[in-house]
Amino acid sequence: MYELIPCGESSFYIESPAKLGLVLTGEGEACLIDSGSDRDAGKKVKKLLDARGWTLRAIYITHSHADHIGGNRYLQTQTGCKIYAAGIERDFTEHPILESSYLWGGNPPKALRHKFLLAQASEVLPLTGAVLPDGWECIPLPGHSFDMVGFRSPEDVVYLADCLTGDETLAKHPVSFLTDVGAYMETLEAVTKLEGRLFVPSHAPAAEDIAPLARRNMEKVREIAGAVLRLCREPAGFEDILKGLFETFGLSMTFEQHALVGSTLRSYLTWLSETEGLTAEIEDDRLLWRSQGG
Repeated sequence: MYELIPCGESSFYIESPAKLGLVLTGEGEACLIDSGSDRDAGKKVKKLLDARGWTLRAIYITHSHADHIGGNRYLQTQTGCKIYAAGIERDFTEHPILESSYLWGGNPPKALRHKFLLAQASEVLPLTGAVLPDGWECIPLPGHSFDMVGFRSPEDVVYLADCLTGDETLAKHPVSFLTDVGAYMETLEAVTKLEGRLFVPSHAPAAEDIAPLARRNMEKVREIAGAVLRLCREPAGFEDILKGLFETFGLSMTFEQHALVGSTLRSYLTWLSETEGLTAEIEDDRLLWRSQGG
């Protein structure tokens, strides 16, 4: 773990729970793509850089989830590096409480205030074309997170963040976290058409051909959507639908999973109401969802 894997002369990724990108941008200078899950991850990354005599110039954030920004504070404090993030991801990175608050829908309880959902705050600058290193391309990848992006290095290595889930993870955790299902499906469709020499997703093996995995992720979304519609054949409240989703896909309920899968379910309900005629109605002071034909 935390092994540096070369993808070219200047492009690398760091094997870790969420793969980090590393690209050399000058004589002895390196830029990171994401920073890892916590302070310990930051320490391991710095040790790796120091062993090679590389200076950390900047961290480019794909999105603001804690497992991607948790090393920010340590690395910024230790190196003075600049950190860049796009759109709302910058706000969530500067104010990490927003992630837990978004999941909970209000002031989050202690059960959602741990390092896996609540990173330390860091100082973040806007990610624009002007701050990208020479030869880099920023690729919009919304859906898993609001303004998630990926990056293409000058050696045509494409870092895809969390827009894809690997087959092993899909089997164990089939309901991947999403903020916008429609945007996610559009992102996956775009990924099937992306060209590159090598693709590096954060939670799947690096691959020269990423389109087949993107299509399998799309199939999983359709499978989950179909399950939600079936659960709404008779008017159903949110907790009943959530329970049915856990039973359908063999998930184990915890406080954290209730928040993560629950937030994702709400995103599916929104998408299906816009695309499949799912309707919401109030009955006996309960919000109930009904699919067409129900």
